[in-house]
Amino acid sequence: MHAHRRATFLPSLAIATLLTACAGGSHPRPIEPVAHVDIDRFMGDWYVIASIPTPMEREAVNAVESYSRGADGRIDTVFRYRAGRPDGELETMTPTGFVREGSGNAVWGMRFVWPVKAEYIIASLAPDYSDTIVARSKRDYVWIMARSPSLPEARYRELVRQVAAMGYDTGRLRRVPQHWPEAQPRPPLP
Repeated sequence: MHAHRRATFLPSLAIATLLTACAGGSHPRPIEPVAHVDIDRFMGDWYVIASIPTPMEREAVNAVESYSRGADGRIDTVFRYRAGRPDGELETMTPTGFVREGSGNAVWGMRFVWPVKAEYIIASLAPDYSDTIVARSKRDYVWIMARSPSLPEARYRELVRQVAAMGYDTGRLRRVPQHWPEAQPRPPLP
């Protein structure tokens, strides 16, 4: 069994820097968030099906993002994945989400390191809350996530089409390997 390791300050600072750095040219259309997100329904585990990943998650396997509501209205977040292979070292990051007022709960600031808050836009959300796309106006990173470790191929292709329609280069999308043998359930929250 591999030891659980929390992300240190340096990787968190690197993530925060990457998420807030200029990503190149401007885009004529802003990414539109969904009209409304029921925060309580959105809480829980989301398996990362595909992403244009940050450098820290380029070789992520079994990536899961988990949200829970903090008493103060913040979104406590745990992002965990295995490094490189299903039995690789467990990596964990614990940013805090802040729902932007007036956004219908669909735009968040995600803080990895104080005081920086990276923009997260819930740009697509299935009516039954079974899958979502989290995007960014800079079109630098994007995450296709689902409540289960896999999606039907037709649904996956539809979500990729949505990502392309948002102005992303879908050639940069990486499908995140999700291998969950029954003997190895997803890692518990720290």
